[in-house]
Amino acid sequence: VCTRACRFCAVRSGNPGGVLDADEPEHLAATVSQLGLKYVVITAVDRDDLPDQGADHFARCVKGLRQNDRDLLVEVLSGDFQGNRACIETVVEAAPHVFAHNIETVERLQPEIRDRRAGYHQSLEVLRHARRVAPGILTKSSIQLGHGETSDEVMTTLRDLRGVGTDIVTFGQYLQPTPWHRPVNRWPTPEEFDTWADRARDLGFRAVASGPLVRSSYRAGELFVREIQGQQAAAHGRDHASRLENVI
Repeated sequence: VCTRACRFCAVRSGNPGGVLDADEPEHLAATVSQLGLKYVVITAVDRDDLPDQGADHFARCVKGLRQNDRDLLVEVLSGDFQGNRACIETVVEAAPHVFAHNIETVERLQPEIRDRRAGYHQSLEVLRHARRVAPGILTKSSIQLGHGETSDEVMTTLRDLRGVGTDIVTFGQYLQPTPWHRPVNRWPTPEEFDTWADRARDLGFRAVASGPLVRSSYRAGELFVREIQGQQAAAHGRDHASRLENVI
């Protein structure tokens, strides 16, 4: 039960009354171990009913997973914690490999699409602060296309995300979950999704996933391993070659 009521999301909205499963971190670690997973995305509904909006629970889950398997790669997809910096720090200091928070849409459409407690600049600040607290962490965000955004607005959003140091971005098609949710405004072609992927890479995003069926956690592990670790390995190779040249 989510404490927000965004116009694109079909998750049930309400007040969970502060209820948490205290054993969830332990159960989560056991489940991941039994499944033999190597990459995990942890996400949750917004929990404005909690004093820390669930930040400590997120952190306990991350720490439990990493202590149980030190080779496991962990990505956190979090809400905005109402922009509370202490909450963001609690999650980031638990040392996930990737900190993700979705900006969802362009600035003009935010009031029509997201809950009034969310916001474009608040989301940018969440990503900025995560990077500020942990400069080595990878940050990630996602943009839904099909709400009525213009190309210029999407480009501005990409520049703003890069401006706060976002490393990874995904683009997906908004789909109306029920007749009571916001209607789809348009259907971008696969070619348009390819164009946005190219533009994002040109702006310096380290990894991009873009397509009608892409979602914020779409093949997250594959994207991380193929793009990010591949770049790191290439950089290591260049450094090693440079050291050899210096020795020679």
